[in-house]
Amino acid sequence: MWGICSRAMVKLGLAKPSGLVKPCHLVKPVSPTRVTGRYLTHQNSLPHLPVPPLQQTCDRYITALEPIVEVDELQHTKELVEEFQKPGGIGERLQRGLEKRASNTENWLSEWWVQVAYLDYRSPVVVHSNPGLVLPRMNFRDKQGQIRFAAKLIAGVLDFKTMIDNESLPVEYLGGKPLCMNQYYEVLSSCRIPGLKRDSVVNHAKSSQPPKHIIVVHNFQFFVLDVYNSDGTPLTVDQLCVQLDRICNASLQTTTEPVGILTTLRRDSWGKAYINLIKDKTNKESVTAIQRSIFTVCLDGAMPQVSEETHRSCAAIQMLHGGGAQWNSGNRWFDKTLQFIIGEDGMCGANYEHAPAEGPPIVALIDHVVEYMRKPEMAQSPTVPLPMPQILHFSITPEIKEVIEEAKQSMNTLAQDLDMRVMVFSHFGKNVPKAHKMSPDAFIQIALQLAYYRMYQRCCATYESASLRMFRLGRTDTIRSASSASAAFVKAFDNPRLQNTEKLDLMEKAVKAHKSYTNMAISGQAIDRHLLGLKMQAIDEKLSVPNIFKDPAYAKALHYHLSTSQVPSKTDCLMCFGPVVPNGYGICYNPMNDHINFAVSSFNSSKETNGAHLAQSMERALLDMWTLLEQTPRAKL
Repeated sequence: MWGICSRAMVKLGLAKPSGLVKPCHLVKPVSPTRVTGRYLTHQNSLPHLPVPPLQQTCDRYITALEPIVEVDELQHTKELVEEFQKPGGIGERLQRGLEKRASNTENWLSEWWVQVAYLDYRSPVVVHSNPGLVLPRMNFRDKQGQIRFAAKLIAGVLDFKTMIDNESLPVEYLGGKPLCMNQYYEVLSSCRIPGLKRDSVVNHAKSSQPPKHIIVVHNFQFFVLDVYNSDGTPLTVDQLCVQLDRICNASLQTTTEPVGILTTLRRDSWGKAYINLIKDKTNKESVTAIQRSIFTVCLDGAMPQVSEETHRSCAAIQMLHGGGAQWNSGNRWFDKTLQFIIGEDGMCGANYEHAPAEGPPIVALIDHVVEYMRKPEMAQSPTVPLPMPQILHFSITPEIKEVIEEAKQSMNTLAQDLDMRVMVFSHFGKNVPKAHKMSPDAFIQIALQLAYYRMYQRCCATYESASLRMFRLGRTDTIRSASSASAAFVKAFDNPRLQNTEKLDLMEKAVKAHKSYTNMAISGQAIDRHLLGLKMQAIDEKLSVPNIFKDPAYAKALHYHLSTSQVPSKTDCLMCFGPVVPNGYGICYNPMNDHINFAVSSFNSSKETNGAHLAQSMERALLDMWTLLEQTPRAKL
């Protein structure tokens, strides 16, 4: 059961609810001095995450199950829930314990969530946990263009880092309320550390000697690149170009084992190999340098040429897993919180380890960097001599070599199994739902419900992440997109006996129900994290896990055939991630004004799923709903 729970929840939490958070325009003159205490003052002003009322969650849980379980299953669950919440019963005891925990912690959920959803998770982080981010294809096609682009990108990230260091990041707001900014302070200079049964995360930005270097990976070799001059100023773009050119030349003179491929292993296997790897003093120093780095830049070789139609899908694969051992999967360190990936052929983006943060801080950083790179370059002073970037050496024993070969094979199997489809829906964007006074996110989610129903003739448990950043250290809760209202709509849509006005009425109700659940979730009143908290409280108190958590309906509720996330951005980019269940889909989307970027993932090994068919079904559902809006008189009132 825990496997189902953590598997189903691991990567979720990428999105800001549609229309509620305006993207920050962060490129502005950076404060040269530290605004002492601003971060702490802001954080302390935020409210604590509430513990919802027990009966409210129980009632909403039953409602959430209605569209996805059979009538007899639901009746059985109702009996279990009644038993769970009866006066003086186990539910009330766990609720009291949770409320006590909430009164004694900054956030009753955050530590448990990171533990259950990420650090205890034993599948590989690649595909199963780490999201990828795809930028539009850049206009360079050679090594010098790649180096110049990488240098500008590094300079842009360091500019953003200055705002973090100085605590001068603009505070984001949601519905007029300030949001927790903590995740911004967790993404740089941090790294995941493998363990035998549980991983950990270390953040070196908070150490007495914060790192001054990044890691550059080229030709499977790792280099330490100091990015600050002796006077504390960041290297200029020209200086960075010189250093990156040196790295590329040095890496081509030797060959080495792709040590980075080890980070694609299952976590227990990697944890065991990690212990053996760092027994050697040189290896330990090299690994520590990677873990301590501010971020990683992966300079990839050119990939085989593909058509313009499939380019974005190929780019998504590169950002998500690197294409396998024969391509770039070994040119990574997937435990690193933030990796920027730049291909010689113009493919660019990022991969990030999910434990420290959700998608919005990563996207805000990317937006800042893209805007920074558009600025005209300032005239730069002559380049002073710089020390040669340091190559990191690894001593590979026969035992480690054997594990590297195992990692190559398992990574190739995973790469071949993942099907990734990037679709640009070009007919309209968020402009159409807005024109009809509908939430664009809710409109898209209901279209996904229609697309899935048309393929499978059933509704399924659907996850969409909701931000809890209105609360101190808030992460995410679940928006359950499959509702009784959405089920009524999708079952009616293709019924020729119904009038368009009836279908439109059902669509409006479904969209409103989704928006209502979204508002409930971002206010800390959704059901999923509360139920998880009650279960964790039972474990903490060494009590038997209550029967409602052993119920097949609970497993079905957490088996997300559709794991979805909206990640809006100013930049025309797209995030992507793998499915969270073997027979499911991972769907991420970025609604722009006049088009929508979609990434749809599934596993080829599943006979139930077909990413290409779902992408086509999504396109048809969106167009059919648009036609209904346009052709039904009520929509024009």
